[in-house]
Amino acid sequence: MTRTPLRLATCLAAVLATTTPALAADLSAQPITIIVPYAPGGSSDAVARHLQQPLAAALNTTVIVDNKPGGNGAIGASQLARSKADGHTILIGALGMMAINEGLYPNLTYQPERDFDMLTVAVQTPNAIVVNPKSDVKTLPELLAHLKENPGKVSFASSGTGSSEHLTMELFWQNSQTDGIHVPYKGGGPAITDTMAGHADVLFSNLGAVAPHIQSERLRLVAVTGAERNPLFPDTPVPGEAGVPGMEVYSWQGIAAPKGLPDDVRTQLNQALVSVLTSDDFRQKMDKIGFQVVANSPEEATAYQREEAARWKKVIDAGNVSPE
Repeated sequence: MTRTPLRLATCLAAVLATTTPALAADLSAQPITIIVPYAPGGSSDAVARHLQQPLAAALNTTVIVDNKPGGNGAIGASQLARSKADGHTILIGALGMMAINEGLYPNLTYQPERDFDMLTVAVQTPNAIVVNPKSDVKTLPELLAHLKENPGKVSFASSGTGSSEHLTMELFWQNSQTDGIHVPYKGGGPAITDTMAGHADVLFSNLGAVAPHIQSERLRLVAVTGAERNPLFPDTPVPGEAGVPGMEVYSWQGIAAPKGLPDDVRTQLNQALVSVLTSDDFRQKMDKIGFQVVANSPEEATAYQREEAARWKKVIDAGNVSPE
């Protein structure tokens, strides 16, 4: 699987539109619970809330969103692993919970490959490199030059140790042969606020979270990770254009069920999810919060989860990253 799974949605939607396999499963008999392993208000919660009603209509049942925050997603993930594999309990989780945690925490209470059946990668968004608008840094080459002139002195804010933003920062340092001072915050909001106030030199953040502040000129966008330029900011280069390779990075939201899901149930859930995810209404809602729809198959989602887990384990080991 490539690092640009977005392109798969169109092809898969076309296949689903022309094939209607017989399905033995009936998921309408009881409600479906979507576990969100974070507090209300975050990206995973937003995706779940936007899915809730149309997914209920597609499966002719009630869909309940159940927030189970704690342990960097581990509490909700462990609940999913203990749930019955009948299609009535699924989970929406971010890259950290789905792929980073297993390389970061030696005694993790769940293992995605062992405990989950991936249904789809729902959406993705690149990460952004931003600075305070009063900064002298205006471009990525200028940032690279500044870092090389001031090794180990430039502060980099993130939403927390082990977050996808933190590891994107570590990958950036490794691939650009630079470094800096990591300043972890307890969430993306405080990191953004302090960067806007000038208390941090550079911020790595989910693009959707900082897009409004970039548009209002309270933050300056330096680069957007990914394989190609983001349509929201088409004039902003990706790191590869400035000679920093390997930054095809996306923060993504995956949907999984407990391990052992029957094939017919997996097929029905995936088709219902893809139908909702690729609808014009859902796409428009995701556009507003900076996400692009992926909506791939269970096989593709499984391969991507494995690839991402291996990738970020290498970054964690190379950067000697440990949890707080």
